[in-house]
Amino acid sequence: MRSLPDKLHRTFFKSMSLLPARGQGLLLRHYFEWFHRTPDPWRHAVDPYEARKYATTLAHVEGDTFDRVLDVGCSEGTFTLLAAESYPQADVLGVDVSERAVHRAASRSKARPSGRTRFAAMDFLNQDPGGRFDLVVCAETLYYVGRDDRLRLASERLRSFLAPGGTLVLVHPWPEARRLHRFVDGDPLLVRRDEQVEHDGGRPYAVSSYRLR
Repeated sequence: MRSLPDKLHRTFFKSMSLLPARGQGLLLRHYFEWFHRTPDPWRHAVDPYEARKYATTLAHVEGDTFDRVLDVGCSEGTFTLLAAESYPQADVLGVDVSERAVHRAASRSKARPSGRTRFAAMDFLNQDPGGRFDLVVCAETLYYVGRDDRLRLASERLRSFLAPGGTLVLVHPWPEARRLHRFVDGDPLLVRRDEQVEHDGGRPYAVSSYRLR
């Protein structure tokens, strides 16, 4: 059962989704710019739980080959850079609504010799990343888009970023993932490959993967 602060947090973002999509995107940009006023606000780079979750996500598609990878809601790029290490020949793009976050991510990526990792500020509800991708990952992001009609839009947008035969991976808290992933589950253009539920330290999450027909 979610705590009262967590419920209020979700209610806040649902109220944002009463606005038109572009207005919602603008408010989300301002909110996450403020949230990233200090580096790594979620401790993605140092929290062992996050490290295990990233490893589980990458293991979910282990053995597959991807030429273009998109990380939607990348924050400061911790997972994006891990994906780039796993697929050194791939063009990897991390996008986030916060310019502060992607600026820090880009600074961290300069140490990667190939230079094939990029970051860009983007509102994925209203903007396109350019081209299509063999792998699209969206983790801990969909609960920010709010109500069902906006969640449906977000799910359609994620699918639209896929190349034919491409893989979409969603990672969200369990059992909330059942609600967050249901429009992807019901999309006739997507086939579920697998779903893995991890009960890690009392903070369960689901890793769900889909293939575009």
